[in-house]
This record gives sequence, C-alpha cells and structure tokens, in this order.
Amino acid sequence: MSLLRVVVADDQHLVRAGLRALLERAPDVTVVGEAADGAAAVDVVRAERPDVVLMDVRMPGTDGIEATRRIVTDPDLAHVEVVMLTTFDDDEYLLAAIRAGAAGFLLKDTAPDALRDAVRVVAGGHALLSPAVTRRVLAAAARCPVEDPGRLAGLTDRERDVLTQVAAGRSNPEIGAALHLSPETARTYVSRLLTKLDARDRSQLVVIAYESGLVRPGEG
Repeated sequence: MSLLRVVVADDQHLVRAGLRALLERAPDVTVVGEAADGAAAVDVVRAERPDVVLMDVRMPGTDGIEATRRIVTDPDLAHVEVVMLTTFDDDEYLLAAIRAGAAGFLLKDTAPDALRDAVRVVAGGHALLSPAVTRRVLAAAARCPVEDPGRLAGLTDRERDVLTQVAAGRSNPEIGAALHLSPETARTYVSRLLTKLDARDRSQLVVIAYESGLVRPGEG
C-alpha cells in the first residue's frame, strides 16, 4: 500500500499529537514530520517532501499563510498540497490563505473519519472547502473590493458560464449537465480557466469569481 505522507504544523503540542494519532489510525496515512511554527514547517516540508501539510493559520513568528505561500511557490514542492486548520474566529485569514495557495480548509473539530478522508481528497489533487467554512470564505471574498476589474476580460461567455458553475461548488460532471457539455469538455474548460486566471486550483477560481463580482453570495 502506498502511504500518504503528512506534515502537521500547529503551535500547540497537544493538537499536533492528537492529529498524528487520528491520522495514523488509517493504514494508508503516515505523519512524517511536525512543526510548531511556519518557518519550521517550511523546513520540515523541504526535508520530508510530504503529500499534504495540515497547517495552522495562526502561529508565532511566521504564520501559516506565509508558510503556505513559501511552500506553494517553491518549484521543488509543486506536488505538496496545504490544508489550513482553522477555527470559527479565523474569517479574516481564510481568504488570504486561499490567495496564498491553500488547497482548502478543515475545522479543528472535524470528525476523525472526515479528517482522514480530507487528506486523501487533497492528496488526489482536489480542492477542499469544508461546508462549515465555505460560506464564510465566499462572503469574505464578496466583501472585498475588486482588485482587477478587467481580470475576466479575456474570458469567453462560455468560460464565464463555467466559472460561475465552479463558484457554485459543482463538479465537472455537474457542470457538464448544467451547461449541456460532456464531463471531459467541462474539465477542459476548467483547466483553461486555471491557466487564463493564473489560479492554482478550484478554490482560487471560486475566490476570483466572487472578488470579480461575477457571482455573489446566494447565487448559483
């Protein structure tokens, strides 16, 4: 069995120990390193080359957002996915974390099975926005001023339609059904959007859709 390699970064020792214990109950997951701050997390990730990093948002010194930015911009770590560990009072950080390249979020009180499943999902290359925090992230994105009003100018009408569907959280097959496209064609459109909008993953596409004003909370 191929083991999924995970690094856990949190400034609380008990949290790290608890996450390690929960993750390693799965036969396909192993924790290969821990860190108590963002700078140490980057060092551990560079040394261990894990598949997934569970990264606390707020840590002393280098925080989780800056650590995430350093990891995802390092060409040697292109395969590493970062999931932010958050609590309900971290709203102000969530949007910045997606911009930094986080693949998604998990609440610290996530059920053990959901935690292990989330690691598998992200390791498989899929973005993860926990239903408990997605609405808050999108609301925060919608409240932000439009940074680049012309950011979507290069998109075709069909690409805008697909982006709207992505922002609604729909999968490629669901996008295809809604827009009368094959799943393969929908996938092609999503890949094209990632390239055109210089987005790392679907999470960033969602934020772009809301920040640009293409969609608003409650739509879709």
